[in-house]
Amino acid sequence: MRLRKRQRLLLVVLVLLLGAGSAALVLAALGEKVSLFVSPSDLVARPLEPGRSLRLGGLVEPGSVERGADGEVRFSITDGAHSVPVVYRGVLPDLFREGQGIVTQGRLEAGGVFRASEVLAKHDENYMPKEVADALKRSGHWKDGAVEAQR
Repeated sequence: MRLRKRQRLLLVVLVLLLGAGSAALVLAALGEKVSLFVSPSDLVARPLEPGRSLRLGGLVEPGSVERGADGEVRFSITDGAHSVPVVYRGVLPDLFREGQGIVTQGRLEAGGVFRASEVLAKHDENYMPKEVADALKRSGHWKDGAVEAQR
């Protein structure tokens, strides 16, 4: 009887360890794919460590767009209260322009520059991603009549 109890206990411990290990692997894999959404004011209020993957959203600051000969584009994203400089190399969406609501995916570099790997723009004049709309409302720069994305 003692041998069966010991085997049963060993089996339970083994199953628990395998389950915990599997959960840790899944969480580690998801951690690389999940991006935190922040606005420029969020970054000022709570600076994040460089290299962290995140989504930065707001409006393309008027007068900030500079296009390089090598395809690199520099611009700033603002929520009306604060701005963050962004560097992007690639083809911008057709709807990208100054004053436009956008969400960028990328990493924050040392010095506060955001290196975007992807730029997403709204698809019509009335649509704005919910996170961007929420950030603009918090900063007092929300335009009445704009429609947020439905989740």
